[in-house]
Amino acid sequence: MKGMRNLISVLLLALPLAAVAANPYDNPDTLVVARDGTGQFRTVDEAIEVCRAFMDYHKVIFVKNGTYKEKLVIPSWLSHIEICGEDRDKTVITYDDHANIKLPGTDKGMGTFRTYTLKIQGNDITLKNITIENNSARLGQAVALHTEGDRLKFVNCRFLGHQDTVYTGVAGTRLYFKNCYIEGTTDFIFGPSTAWFEDCEIHSKINSYVTAASTPQDQPYGYVFNHCRLTAGEGAVKVYLGRPWRPYAYTLFMNCELGGHIRPEGWHNWGNEANEKTARYAEYNNTGAGADTKGRAPWSRQLTRKEAARVTPKTVFARQDNWNVEE
Repeated sequence: MKGMRNLISVLLLALPLAAVAANPYDNPDTLVVARDGTGQFRTVDEAIEVCRAFMDYHKVIFVKNGTYKEKLVIPSWLSHIEICGEDRDKTVITYDDHANIKLPGTDKGMGTFRTYTLKIQGNDITLKNITIENNSARLGQAVALHTEGDRLKFVNCRFLGHQDTVYTGVAGTRLYFKNCYIEGTTDFIFGPSTAWFEDCEIHSKINSYVTAASTPQDQPYGYVFNHCRLTAGEGAVKVYLGRPWRPYAYTLFMNCELGGHIRPEGWHNWGNEANEKTARYAEYNNTGAGADTKGRAPWSRQLTRKEAARVTPKTVFARQDNWNVEE
């Protein structure tokens, strides 16, 4: 018997270390994050770090109430992760970078695309019941959420910031926002992705622009807002629905409630009349004080009932993978 135990010990020593000491978190169990030390981790970043690359199962990171000052990246090799807060308004991930902060050792500002609080590079990532905030002073562009992955879902979340709050950063990727609150000042939803916003509140803090899509010409859809509410803070009384960051920008508001802060013309050409020939700006069946179409920019259009009926998450997100956002 003693000889057998010795043989087993020799065989174990011959195995790779990873085979002997498997990652204890390599399973579908929920990870718990808590600032007060009552969870397995004190920061969200620590929980992300222990997740296995290219997981084929759903992993939940449950974040207890608290304010987490973290600048986070969910890297491209992570997928099927859900970050779920305990309470949307009381579970806050926040950081305060802005575009004009000087890069170390230089006189150059860090620029818009380094300012994120949360950057998502992986696919099949879900956020629920949580706030992502960039709480920098109004000193330049300051991104709260920066997306690069595909099939991303955001359910009952808040995205707080000023200029450039949500950057949908990669063409061809698909994003779904449901029952979310998004606030900002200028171009606070911008980028080239295809994104559907369902039953969201879109809150303008000053007179400026809500969206700045940069939809590629060969991409049939950009931003679709359905059953959303456009609201405004005190003093915000002249707000455009959007302006094209690049030619062929696509933005559609349908079945939405548009507050009286929306300008009669609705859309802006970014100072370039050539954009009027390519921008794909449309509305359908909106209500509210800002929904009157009589003064709309003549280069925008109103969809017909038949056209609007064809705009569904299934058609907008159509790919060979048949992604179902309700699953």
